[in-house]
Formats: sequence, structure tokens, C-alpha cells
Amino acid sequence: MLNYLWSFLILTGLIVGSLNGHIVSMSDQILSSSKEAIELCILMFGIVGLWSGIMNIAVSLGLTDKLQKFLFPFLSFLFPNLKNQKAMEYISTNVVANILGLGWASTPSGLKAMEELQKDNPQKEIATNEMCSFLILNISSLQLIPINIIAYRSQYGAIQPSAIIIPGIIATCCSTLAGIIYIKWKDRKL
Repeated sequence: MLNYLWSFLILTGLIVGSLNGHIVSMSDQILSSSKEAIELCILMFGIVGLWSGIMNIAVSLGLTDKLQKFLFPFLSFLFPNLKNQKAMEYISTNVVANILGLGWASTPSGLKAMEELQKDNPQKEIATNEMCSFLILNISSLQLIPINIIAYRSQYGAIQPSAIIIPGIIATCCSTLAGIIYIKWKDRKL
């Protein structure tokens, strides 16, 4: 459905631009935007490669295991009824990756965590409390280093691309705290 919507919008823009005599400026914008998109993709590939490498080094040194052990009491508080240890490992990996600002690296562990949580779900059509809690925690996404935003700000010429770190920490702490409060409030009501 979305493909049809985008196709319609693009075709409508091309037709209206052609009828208004703006076809030259429109084609110039298409070409410059395409060039900019490719440059941004190349930049992001480099950053993803760098941080994925750093994440692999952290895994091989056991740093992620230490972070996971550090997070275990917090996650046990959020998921008191979770007995599936494999799901807890995937959830903690997801949280660690999100804290480090590696959203793309957290996605596979998040999907695996949901698969593991689904295995313990007696009603397969309805999400469990643990699944909903994990989704809320994942969406709130506490981040200490917002790598993506720093990269985008750098690409677009920000004078201090890393100036977003402190506001990012504050915003994601607030969103995560709000998510935790909501999770515990809903758990109490059940």
C-alpha cells in the first residue's frame, strides 16, 4: 500500500512540476538529492562498520557480558515473571546496544528476544506483559552516545556535532524513566 502512495506522490509531483515549467529545477533537485543520499549512505556505512567492529571487540573482551550482568538486577525488576533465560540474554544485549547508541545492532537481538518471548506465550495472538514491557523499553531507548545523530549533524556541517550528547542523554533518560513508570504501573493494575 505504501508503495502505491509513494508512487502516486512522486508521479503527481513530476506532473505538476512539468506543467508549471519547473522541470529543470526539479531534475536538478532530484540529482543533488540523490548525490546527497549516496554520500550519507557511505558515511553511515563507515560509522556502522566502525561501531560494529568496536561492538565485536567489546564482545570478545567480555565487556558486553559485564554490562549485561550489571543490567541484570534492573531487567529482573522490569521482567519479574520472565523465566526464559535466553530471552533475558537477548533483551540485555538489545539494551546494551541501545545504550551505546547502536540502534542498528540492537535490532537483531530485539527480534530474537521477541521470538523467545513468543515461545512462552500461551495465547499466540495476544502479546504478553513481558513482550509489551520489552517493546516499551526498546522504544524509549536510553542512549549515552547517539552515534546516528552525531553522524548526521557532522554530515550536514554542524559546528559541534557532538553537542547533542548531553541533551540526548537527558531526553532518553526521561523517555526511559517514563516507560519504566508506565510498565510498573500497568503491572500493578494486572
